[in-house]
Amino acid sequence: MTLTADELAGSGPVKQSPSAFRDVSTGRRLRNNGALIIFAACFVVGVIPLVWLLWTVISQGFQAITDPNWWFGNAYGVDTTTQYGAGISQAIIGSLIQVAIATLISVPIAVMTAIMLVEYPTSKLVKPVSFMVDILAGVPSIVATLFIFTVFVIGLSMGQSAFMVSLALILLMVPIVVRSTEEMLKLVPDELREASYALGISKWKTIVRIVVPTALSGMLSGIFLAIARVMGETAPVLILAGPASSQVQTDPFSGGMSSLPLFIKDMWAAGQPASSFYYWGAALTLIIIIAILNIIAALLSKYLAPKTK
Repeated sequence: MTLTADELAGSGPVKQSPSAFRDVSTGRRLRNNGALIIFAACFVVGVIPLVWLLWTVISQGFQAITDPNWWFGNAYGVDTTTQYGAGISQAIIGSLIQVAIATLISVPIAVMTAIMLVEYPTSKLVKPVSFMVDILAGVPSIVATLFIFTVFVIGLSMGQSAFMVSLALILLMVPIVVRSTEEMLKLVPDELREASYALGISKWKTIVRIVVPTALSGMLSGIFLAIARVMGETAPVLILAGPASSQVQTDPFSGGMSSLPLFIKDMWAAGQPASSFYYWGAALTLIIIIAILNIIAALLSKYLAPKTK
């Protein structure tokens, strides 16, 4: 059999299979459309409570956050149960101090733990440490709070303070940062490690100069998400912080430091005419701060990611 030049060049007519372009059956179309409708309905059902919640908080608290005194003033000398015009700078600063202390202590511990789990997989400590991290990740905030209260406040007679709140937040932050950092370190290609070892660079220098910088953007995103997660925790501040102060308190080792969750609880418990103004405004303030932290995490993930060029 002799082939023509067009057939040898591959440009000749190609016979298509009869079923190559057959129409999708009516049954498959119906099943596809039915699944699409179900997924869209589930999405709408899930979004409705979120939109409703955001609209309620924004509509109720917008008047408060538009007052400049709200952000820079405090509640000292103002009867917040019956009067308007007080600020919540003491609560904002208190929340930031408590979370900052927890972050400074928990992040180094969590990052080094994640490095051990990924970079030293043959260590005998990997399995028990990973098991304990999983257990700690499932511990409710009230359990962590009661542990700190029993051991430090009662057992060691250290008293209630913002530092006790930070200790409880550490227990909640560590497993989140460990797992997020662990996943980011696993995404670093092994070729980078092998190339570093081939150049005679030691393991610890490879981790510090190659592995960690490569995974840094994802690690920072996980850290900021963990901060946003614990920012609104209520159980630690209700049990460990002690009575809230209406003035700005910057000493974490003495009682009386206010925070946004504690301020919301106190205003709600007051049950006075002006209470709703303050607890809705504080709730919206907390949402704004958490949203800012999430935006920072997204920007860090985008701009600190390793460049492909």
